[in-house]
Amino acid sequence: MANGITAREAKRLQTRERLLGAAIAEFKRAGMADADVGAIVGAAGVAHGTFFFHFPTKEHVLLELERREEDRIAKRFAQFTRSHKDLSSTLREAVSLVMGLERRLGVLLFKDFLALHFSPTRPPAAASGENGTEHGDDHPLIVLVADQIEKARQRGDTDPDLTPMNSAIYFLLGLYALLITTDDSPARTGLVDDYLVRTLRSMQ
Repeated sequence: MANGITAREAKRLQTRERLLGAAIAEFKRAGMADADVGAIVGAAGVAHGTFFFHFPTKEHVLLELERREEDRIAKRFAQFTRSHKDLSSTLREAVSLVMGLERRLGVLLFKDFLALHFSPTRPPAAASGENGTEHGDDHPLIVLVADQIEKARQRGDTDPDLTPMNSAIYFLLGLYALLITTDDSPARTGLVDDYLVRTLRSMQ
C-alpha cells in the first residue's frame, strides 16, 4: 500500500485518468454525441468494456470534467476575492475564468459542457464521482458569485431588495449564452464589456 491505497486501486485510478484524458481529446475533436468510444479506448490502451466500467455513459465523462473544472474555477475565484472586494472586479474575474474554461475545452466541448451543465436529464452526479458520493454543491461558482453579490448588498453597493442567488444565476446564464452564440472576435470583447456594465447597473 502507498498513500493509503492499494496497488490495485492505484492502477484503477491510472486507467480512469487515461480514459478521461482520451475521452476529452475525442470530445474536443468530434463533440460528445459523435465521439467514438472505440477511438477513446484505443488511445487509452484498454478494452472496450473498460470505458463503461469507469463511465456508464459518455455524459458521465462530462460530469467528471465538470466536477474538476468547477473545483478549479471555484478555488481561483475564492482566492481572487480575498484581495478584491468590489463587485465589478469580482464579476469581471468570473467572466475571465469562464472564458478561460472555454479556451481550454474548445468550442465543441464547451457547448457540450454547458448543455449538460443545465440539462434536466443529466445523470446523477454521484455516478460520476470516484468515491461514489455526491460532490458538494451543484454549481459552486454560482454560490460564490451569489456570496459576493450578498456582500455588496450588505455594503450598500446594490439594491437592498435584490436576491443574490437569483442575480448570480441571471449573470452566469447570460454570460454562457453570450459566449456560445458569438465567436472569439474583437467584437465579442465589446459585447462582454457591455454585458458587465449593464449587469452591474441592473443591480444598483
